Amino acid sequence: MTDSLAPYGSWKSPITSDLIVQGTIRLGEIRLDGDDIYWSEGRPLEGGRSVVVRRTPDGTTTDITPTGFNVRTRVHEYGGGSYTVADKTVYFSNFADQRLYRQSVGSEPQPLTPEANLRYADAVIDRQRNRLICLREDHTASEREAVNTVVAVSLSADSPTAGEVLVSGNDFYSSPRLSPDGTQLSWLTWNHPNMPWDGTELWVAEVKENGELGDRHLIAGGLTESVFQPEWSPDGVLYFVSDRTNWWNLYRWQNGQVEPLCQKAAEFGLPQWVFGMFTYGFNSDSLICTYTEDGIQHLARLNPQSLELSEIETPFASIGGIRVAPGHAVFGAGSPTTPGVIARLDLKTGQTEVLRRSSETKIDPGYLSTPETVEFPTENGLTAHAFYYAPKNRDYQAPTDERPPLLVKIHGGPTAATSATFNLGIQYWTSRGIAILDVNYGGSTGYGRDYRERLKGNWGIVDVDDCVNGAKYLVERGEVDGDRLTIDGGSAGGYTTLAVLAFRDTFKAGASYYGVSDAAALAEDTHKFESRYLDGLIGPYPERQDLYRERSPIHHTDQLSCPVIFFQGDEDKIVPPNQAEMMVEALKAKGIPVAYVLFEGEQHGFRKAENIKRSLDTELYFYSRVFGFELADPVEPVEIANLPH
Repeated sequence: MTDSLAPYGSWKSPITSDLIVQGTIRLGEIRLDGDDIYWSEGRPLEGGRSVVVRRTPDGTTTDITPTGFNVRTRVHEYGGGSYTVADKTVYFSNFADQRLYRQSVGSEPQPLTPEANLRYADAVIDRQRNRLICLREDHTASEREAVNTVVAVSLSADSPTAGEVLVSGNDFYSSPRLSPDGTQLSWLTWNHPNMPWDGTELWVAEVKENGELGDRHLIAGGLTESVFQPEWSPDGVLYFVSDRTNWWNLYRWQNGQVEPLCQKAAEFGLPQWVFGMFTYGFNSDSLICTYTEDGIQHLARLNPQSLELSEIETPFASIGGIRVAPGHAVFGAGSPTTPGVIARLDLKTGQTEVLRRSSETKIDPGYLSTPETVEFPTENGLTAHAFYYAPKNRDYQAPTDERPPLLVKIHGGPTAATSATFNLGIQYWTSRGIAILDVNYGGSTGYGRDYRERLKGNWGIVDVDDCVNGAKYLVERGEVDGDRLTIDGGSAGGYTTLAVLAFRDTFKAGASYYGVSDAAALAEDTHKFESRYLDGLIGPYPERQDLYRERSPIHHTDQLSCPVIFFQGDEDKIVPPNQAEMMVEALKAKGIPVAYVLFEGEQHGFRKAENIKRSLDTELYFYSRVFGFELADPVEPVEIANLPH
């Protein structure tokens, strides 16, 4: 068969939005309990409901979470650490009421906490005292900021209890961890205006027989040292990750001393956007860990005696959420050309077994674009990082004198990172003839603290420059059409998208997914976790209102002259809908083509299958109308104000 000749953007692709939403689930939150393996599944076809699944040694998988329950916590709004399991009993937060529940095998969930405006996360079992130790976020008093504490919730109380406060007084807590003998409790804590990747403190306290905490000691961390994932080894030594040397490296605390374990220009830690993040665990004779080096993830074994680090070969390019038990490790994994999976690694034989796939869909490699790692020059003599995906479809070729449109993708956070893991959402575009540049702009994680802190005080400048320079780099290489550059992003990525469109003239269209248009409005109207985040990214508010106005696209619509489409959830508490609506009205008034899609019942990020499908197809439709290319398949139109006919 000969390739059909068709313009970029008009190629017919088997990677449809229906395929993406019907065949894909979100896998995460792995937990081990004896020989049983648990994980969570986010299911778009069930309205985004999150379900705990158990796999027994014979390979049988069973849904544990019954219909009507959704395992998801709203602590910090982003959640994570939504359940734990011990002795075949699952303890979880339910999304609708945010109560903690206990669910034993074959029984209905029973509430452990009362009906109140309280949220719980990141629990560990204290077997000796028959209780959970976890985080609690108290929203019962609307006139003040939510109160975060470490609490103990009794498992033997006759009626639900709110929990007994063990640690309080600071703005934030995470990662309560109990030593194997139950005599010591460790935790992380930090205060406004820090975010956990700016600086946290690691504390340890004696746990008395009656459950109260005794003497407390600061082990590591501070205002400018970020500590991540404290974990007790089976022999009672406290391990943790710290970026005190610019890189998140491994350390341990024993005999009152902190000892470095692996000094390496690599990241063994992650930005703590959610609870329950794991990059290492303990085998019987070693520590199994994951790390990121030059944007690529690795799996390795660290000998705790010799401190020798040896890489473990796997067929995967990304590994996350690792949990380790004697003899095996279980983790989420992916590669550039295969959907994400839950995999188990036999630590003796080195063999890997796929336990669950996020999608059973098989796609011919002829339709899949593999990422090229790109390092490109940017401002101040520096370089930035990205992954480039060229158009790929075995059935088509474009006219020889045509270059493809480019869609620059901006990850959220902004303190986060994109990776080369397989993403059907990216292949949706490349298989239709649209190139993708997935940017890890300055401020992204995975490249050390110095790279992460390029964004300090410079949000709306460094990220904007890097996205523009990345696109220009590809234009200069002759890879893409400089007259058809587009950009999209969600949340903080939506802000960068809007800032690029307002403050630069490089791009010809863009899409904002629940993006920030007014930085001051975000500073005044957002949840506790991020309420002082912008202090570090822009400056203290309201003292530097001038900077907030200067960096906010809503105040510079006079400089915006290209079409934009906005996607928004009507229940978003992180970036409320009025952020998008102010921008839409301003663009309408200016006569610029603009479209607005509001999804009922969605929060910060879309979870319902029909909305994920609609937003993907609608963004493609929007670009087709703006650039005038024909679509291979019909798409439900969206109203575009001010678009010439």
